[in-house]
Order: sequence, then C-alpha cells, then structure tokens
Amino acid sequence: MSPFLFYTALFSLLILIVITIELIQGVRALGFLEDVPPNDLLTPPLVSVVIPARNEKRHLEMALQSMLSQKYPQFEVIVIDDRSTDATGEILDRMAVHNSLLKVFHIQELPQGWLGKNYALSYGASKARGELLLFTDADVIMEPTTLSRAVNYLIQERFDHLTLSPTLSMPSLILRIFVTGFYFFFSLYARPWKARDPKSHAHIGIGAFNLIRQQVYQAIGTHQVIAMRPDDDMKLGKIVKKNGFSQGFLFGNRFISVEWYASVRELVHGMMKNSFAGVGYRISMVVAATLGQFMLFIWPFLAVFLAEGLTRWVYMVIVLILLLIMGYGAHLCHGSPWLGLGLPLASALLLYIFWKSMIQTLWRQGIFWRETFYPLRLLKANKV
Repeated sequence: MSPFLFYTALFSLLILIVITIELIQGVRALGFLEDVPPNDLLTPPLVSVVIPARNEKRHLEMALQSMLSQKYPQFEVIVIDDRSTDATGEILDRMAVHNSLLKVFHIQELPQGWLGKNYALSYGASKARGELLLFTDADVIMEPTTLSRAVNYLIQERFDHLTLSPTLSMPSLILRIFVTGFYFFFSLYARPWKARDPKSHAHIGIGAFNLIRQQVYQAIGTHQVIAMRPDDDMKLGKIVKKNGFSQGFLFGNRFISVEWYASVRELVHGMMKNSFAGVGYRISMVVAATLGQFMLFIWPFLAVFLAEGLTRWVYMVIVLILLLIMGYGAHLCHGSPWLGLGLPLASALLLYIFWKSMIQTLWRQGIFWRETFYPLRLLKANKV
C-alpha cells in the first residue's frame, strides 16, 4: 500500500467531511416555496414580468400561458423578441392580441457593448411600470400561485431580491444524472444558504426566477453594469449583494420547472457560453477545478477497485458519503437517489464542458451566443 495514496485518501475524506457538514447544515436552513402561503396583502405591489425571447418557439406558448395564468391581482408581462429568426415574433404578436396583460416589443438590432439577452432584459425593464421586477426565461413553466407566493415571501422577509431554484426536467438518463450532479456542484460553488447573510460574499441568482425591487434594480445600475456578462443571472445577484441589499433563496420544486436541455449535445453547447465566464476567464481556476473534481468526485469511485487494504476502505467511506449526499439532494429535488451513482459521469461531463469552453473561447478570442460573436477583450473588460 502506497503511503502517499493512503494519506491522499485521508485528506480527501477530511475535506469531504467538512463539505458534508456545511452542505447539510446549509441546505436544512433553506426554505421551500410550497411552505409559503399565497399573497394576501390588501394592496399587493404591481409586478412587471420581463422575459427575453430569441428563437423560443418550442416552449414559448406553454410557458407564456403559465405566466399569464398567475393568480396574482396586479402584474404585467413584457416580452422582448430579441432578433428571432423563427416563429417567436409571430407567436408573441398573436398571443398579445388576445391578452391585455401581455406587451410585446421587437428588437431588430443589438447595440454595441451588449450581449443580446442582457440588452433585452434591460430594454424590457425600461418599459416596466411595476414596483417589483421579475426576470425570467421564455421556457419556464410556473404553477398558478408561484408569483403570489414569491411576492409574499419577499415582502414578509423584507428582501430586496429573491431567486427560486426550478425543477430541471431532462428527457434522458444521462441528462438526469448530470442534473443531479449539477445541483450538488452548484450548491458547493454558490452556497445559497449564505446569500441572506450580509457578512458573507456569497450571492445567488438564477435566470429562471429573479425577483427584485425596481428601486434596487435602478440603484445597482441595472443590467448596464453586467452588459457583457454571459453569467448575467449570478452576476445580478452579485451586484445586489455588493451594493448592500438583501437577497433570499427558496427551492421552487413543483412550482417552477424548465426543460433545461433536450440532449447531451444541446447541454454542452448551451453551457459553453458561460462556463469559462463563471470562473472569470482564468485558466488557473479551470485547472484547480479539474484537480479538485477529479480527486473528490471521480477518483474515489475508481480507487474502490484499484486501491488495496486500508486505503480501499477509506475510499469506500468516501464513496458512501458521496452517495448519501447525492441521495439527500435528489430527495429534496424529487429525483431518484440512485442517480447519485452517476456522480463521476456528471463530474467528467462538467469538466469536459469547462475545458471545451475555455479552449474555444481562447482560440476564437470570444464566444458565439445565439448567432452573435462577442470578443473576449470586451467580455473580460466587464468585471464585476
């Protein structure tokens, strides 16, 4: 038995124990939207829902109908057709004729210095009349009381910004395995339980549901501050926190859902745009993430078969802890706990996306997103 391998196993176990304690304590401190009653205020604030849409014909009508069917007394829905080349514009115009709550705007050109989605969100917010703004996506399905419950929670807790985690529905086993792992990785990265702590730098923002006070949105500089950030949802949460405002997080579960990606190829392509951006375009961070992911989430599953003696038993404990964590997380998200067995696959796929994103971004000196090229020098200049 190699002493180096044995002490590496012990070190990995120690790190995992620390992670597990924080993860379980943190997740247990988080709430669920289903436990929040619908809004019963005498004068509920007007909510302006802002939705960017580019080539979203696949899910657009169903998603918009769920938004327009919200059981909330005062809201408007503003959809920005961002240079769509499919039937998105026609669908929006047809639906707007039959629903006075829906306001549609068409963008034909993208101003310099903006990502398309960020400009659409900013443009939509400029047309909003609401005291509260809800930024969401054009493929998100919401249960009828979602908005009412979220507004009630934000007001009761006196938050300036509230985000919900959606249920990510995936059509294949590999994608469901990845989602289970992704929830785990994202929780370790973002630590959403720390978002409400004013002393912590942890912040949270999820594109499917970012509810923010209009005055706060203006005070933090609007999307202009993050105009060239592909990870706009998380960075919105960051500038909220940096400016001293409060934010909260809830599990949305059955109240909000989205078919994240329809295939592995679509998953890889979709996550390419913001993976490298999420680590600040730093090669060192990708290398560090690779080493950490491999040692903690891939190698232990191999070492159970390759190691010997006491080292094997240590790695068996590590694998058991990982499976228990993944099972617990899957239970919270109403998924199968057996999907945790695919953690090494999920980790390997995530690392593949990070490396492909980094290599292509550096090779092209920029990114392609929604048929538009954005230079790397402009992306890196927008530091937050």
